[in-house]
Amino acid sequence: MNRRTVLTGGAVGALAVVLPAGADGAPQAKPLPTDAEIYGVPTVDPLISQRADPWITKPVNGTYYFTGSVPEYDRLVIRGASTIEGLASAEESVIWRRPTSGRMGGHIWAPELHRIGGRWYIYFAAGDAGDVFRIRTYVMESALDDPRDPAGWTLKGQLVTEWDGFTLDATSFTHKGRQYLVWAQSEPEIAVNTSLYIAEMANPWTFKSKPTRIATPTKSWEIIGYRVNEGPAVLIRNGKVFITFSASATDANYCMGLLTASASADLLKRESWTKNPDPIFVSNEETERYGPGHNSFTVAEDGKTDVLVYHARDYKAITGDPLYDPNRHTRVQKVYWHEDGTPLFGIPVGSGGPIVRLSPADAKRSFVKHEGDAIRAVQAPRELELTQFRFVKAADGAETIQSVDQPAKFVAVDGTRVALGATGTPVTRIAVKDGVTIRVAPGRFLKVLKNGELTVADKATVFTLS
Repeated sequence: MNRRTVLTGGAVGALAVVLPAGADGAPQAKPLPTDAEIYGVPTVDPLISQRADPWITKPVNGTYYFTGSVPEYDRLVIRGASTIEGLASAEESVIWRRPTSGRMGGHIWAPELHRIGGRWYIYFAAGDAGDVFRIRTYVMESALDDPRDPAGWTLKGQLVTEWDGFTLDATSFTHKGRQYLVWAQSEPEIAVNTSLYIAEMANPWTFKSKPTRIATPTKSWEIIGYRVNEGPAVLIRNGKVFITFSASATDANYCMGLLTASASADLLKRESWTKNPDPIFVSNEETERYGPGHNSFTVAEDGKTDVLVYHARDYKAITGDPLYDPNRHTRVQKVYWHEDGTPLFGIPVGSGGPIVRLSPADAKRSFVKHEGDAIRAVQAPRELELTQFRFVKAADGAETIQSVDQPAKFVAVDGTRVALGATGTPVTRIAVKDGVTIRVAPGRFLKVLKNGELTVADKATVFTLS
């Protein structure tokens, strides 16, 4: 069954140098962080070419480790670096190759690397040499500190599930002292390609509980090409357990959904989980990123900023079976959080420097947002991509403010009207107490009115960048 036919961005847009006393906007004595420091996540895109189903660990003894599917589907690879950005150029170690015949001699897919009980484990899917799509999940173990050393790895065997069926994309997590596994599998008598299941583990390769099916593809965005829920990834925050997953065929229809459970709930009960009615991360024509999905999560070097790791292509049209198109590239971007504690993923942001959101310093729950071409400050918006901007520096040193989700458009000023347009108005950021002011002409600044509308005035609004 083939269900898959199926740098840090430099200081681009860094804050203007603090001006001397008496200049526009009372200066701070200390420079504010650069946009790259504010964003906190590398903007190299792609981070790693031709690596699908990407998995980046949280730092272990100061090192991030990466693994993912290679286009040949024939081996397991690991690379490591002290930073996420460093993974882009890190040497890759082959820790295992498939045999030339028999079990595990077929397609090798979607490895995940986990540190459990002081040892390393890799969960991966493998077909057989005589039937490359007879996919089952296997587990390898290493007692060595460095998972890149092939000498440490031994095969523990197949992860034996409740029934013998197409099984892949296992991920492991610990919650309240219990080890869980979530995976995708075809279940007899259910007419879909794969659903998602959860079980408690006795050890990393043995189930302690029977599986519970927590999601099956039924919605229109989950059944395009194939009826698929797969690629689960777990994020625990704000009293909730979130599981992202991928759906539909692996072409431009591939997208991400979200399951949510209370952190105090019994995670082995189906009723504990709620599926978002709509996808939370999809292809984007404007940024030219297609088929985003099969994600994982890590944290930035600050230890706090959540990072979405996913693959996507740079083009929509695919010749032949998308499973064999090699250009699903690994990408990373920042996960944001709404004030209600739920994650905001926005869109695949595409190429460009670090991203900021502008919030009036006297209304910190509000963010500057474009609604079509109109621009205003809105309280706690959920449409993350409409609130994301880049300060783009021209050759002459002037900056313009670029929309992230409409990269061909910039903040433009016409008299006192502020809107998105094809040509941006040059601006100057001036560091002041509590943030920056944005000057658009001598003595003229961006200002937020009481109704949230953006205008131009001689008195500036102070913005914080977040």
